Amino acid sequence: MVAGMSSSTYPQAPRAGRTGRPRSAEADAAILEATRASLVELGWSKLTMGDVATRAGVAKTTLYRRWANKNELVVDAVAVLFDELELPDRGSLAADVEGVVLQFADLLGQPETKTALMGVVAESTTDEALRGRIRSAIVERQKRLVVEGRRRAQARGELPYEDDPRAAARNTDLIFDVVAGAVVHRTLVSAEPVDAEWARRFTALLVSGLSSLTA
Repeated sequence: MVAGMSSSTYPQAPRAGRTGRPRSAEADAAILEATRASLVELGWSKLTMGDVATRAGVAKTTLYRRWANKNELVVDAVAVLFDELELPDRGSLAADVEGVVLQFADLLGQPETKTALMGVVAESTTDEALRGRIRSAIVERQKRLVVEGRRRAQARGELPYEDDPRAAARNTDLIFDVVAGAVVHRTLVSAEPVDAEWARRFTALLVSGLSSLTA
């Protein structure tokens, strides 16, 4: 996973029913960066919209025109980091998977990503709306990496094409869950390193499973 789009180009849909001056991409980027920095410094419980506004150099009303509350803001602040990920093209399915696993783990190892992600996940256990925002802003968007990886592997003849779109969607969900679940657990729960050897062994297991899944 390498940078594919800068945080200044992060797409944020306008909030329904809001009017006024057009959104500023630079202001959005500054706000999201300030949110991540504040999280690292203050932690989830002490972070406030006022703290972020002060750090970003904008009025607090500017934040509320874009995000209704802290939960929405933090999810978007971490989502922009995941949106910068790309699937590396290393010439084979196994090599591509190893590359994306290592880069995903590197991203999770960054203090701002770790703090933001763990904070919103913990908060979402009692907030259904927040869970929905995490699914739409992070999980669903990052399934693009699985779709692209399978498309490449199919073009190379490493995986068969699937005629049933519903089965393909189910398989995409499962693959994403396996990769994301394993790497998140390894880095954030077990606090163990995801090094080249672990990535190689995990990839061998995953690719073997993929062959059975699409057979």
